[in-house]
Amino acid sequence: MIPPKPPARPDKVSLWRYFRLFRRDILSAQPARLYRAWMAEFRTPFFRSYLCNDAALVDLVLKTRPRDFPKSDRVREGLTPLLGNSVFVTNGPVWERQRRIIDPAFEGGRLRDTFPAMWDAGVAMVERLRPAATGTPHEMELETSHAAADVIFRTLFSIPIENAVAGAVFHEFRAHQTAQPVVNLGALLPLPRWFPRFHSRQTRATARRIRSLIAALTAERAQAIAAGTAPDDLATKIMTFADPETGQRFDTAEMVDQVAIFFLAGHETSASALAWALYLLATHPDWQDRVAAEAQAELGEVPYFSVINRLKTARAVFREALRLYPPVPMMVRETRCPVPLRDRTAPAGAQIVLSPWHLHRHERIWDAPDRFDPARFDTPNGKAGLRDAFLPFSAGPRVCPGAGFAMAEGPLLLAMLLRAYRIDPVPERIPEPVAYLTVRARRGIWLRLTPRAAPAATAAP
Repeated sequence: MIPPKPPARPDKVSLWRYFRLFRRDILSAQPARLYRAWMAEFRTPFFRSYLCNDAALVDLVLKTRPRDFPKSDRVREGLTPLLGNSVFVTNGPVWERQRRIIDPAFEGGRLRDTFPAMWDAGVAMVERLRPAATGTPHEMELETSHAAADVIFRTLFSIPIENAVAGAVFHEFRAHQTAQPVVNLGALLPLPRWFPRFHSRQTRATARRIRSLIAALTAERAQAIAAGTAPDDLATKIMTFADPETGQRFDTAEMVDQVAIFFLAGHETSASALAWALYLLATHPDWQDRVAAEAQAELGEVPYFSVINRLKTARAVFREALRLYPPVPMMVRETRCPVPLRDRTAPAGAQIVLSPWHLHRHERIWDAPDRFDPARFDTPNGKAGLRDAFLPFSAGPRVCPGAGFAMAEGPLLLAMLLRAYRIDPVPERIPEPVAYLTVRARRGIWLRLTPRAAPAATAAP
């Protein structure tokens, strides 16, 4: 069975039609030729855009000359109400300072420190799903969002999703995701900075409530740090780390911006990938059986960090889900000066689009690109694809600092869930991939769960 893929638009459409398609869903707004093209140029009366699938161009933008290709301000347009001045949208010295403070919290042995919190979130997820494991259709995107949010709050603030504030942030974020399109009109039109941005009332309201809740958590943690009673979690590590160049730390307002992007990048992207991985396993029972058998053999009843390296099948499945359904489908950079791109030159101010969605399904890079095949990564073609055309976490200096975190969390939660339950598809509810803030299913991912005979995991001591 070939996993679902959005229909491509006709190659030529009017600018107004393109704007309407883009506002609804950026995936089906793109022409089919992008799955074969090494580069494509798009011209509008307002800007030029170049989509680059050539590995040399991707390296140029992300690794060789990243300072010449800063994040486009068009990315900021739709995300400002929620993310403020977070590391996801900043450039230059501001971004460099933010990364110097954030990166140490995710380095080396830090993953080992957060593993018990991940494990506990997995135990809670399995228990939460028991009432739904009756063989009746159940919407799983909400469940994976719940689990991923639980991981974030446990690792960031040492509180479970059941905490009142954590639960409120989670529910507000679900409302924000529905209200916020993937792009704001300001991302498509060259509006002056003084011109009001067209964010819906619900978008502004949900973002305001989310930031208010995060601000309360951050202020409470700052007080605990001052009193010497703060737990040694990610929030404490980040808030107490001084920039080695300036000696400055994040103040409360800056920390709210960063927590907002941690929640978006660490919760929303993991939830998307996990939900699609479950759907792919439900429709490929041979791989589901392999993941379940591995989980039953390797997972114990209590957490031990070394299991992460032993969940090889779950990791391959999760990686293949990231390839087929990369949570962030497109990344937009901007040229600071004219740049040669293959047989043409992009002018200063042009948009450079790197599309994991098209790279991961490129017909001239991957064998059978639309097919679900976790074993591909053991082949020469799959290894070359991983090297040249696999960007679920970006690459270069702006690579997601939580990439290692995500690649531990995803396989672990997948294994814990498959050890406890069998999952089957709901044939009359095939999910339709669309891009909201991340790649999700338009009407959710519906699956049937039934219990497996397996020992239950217990929470970390």
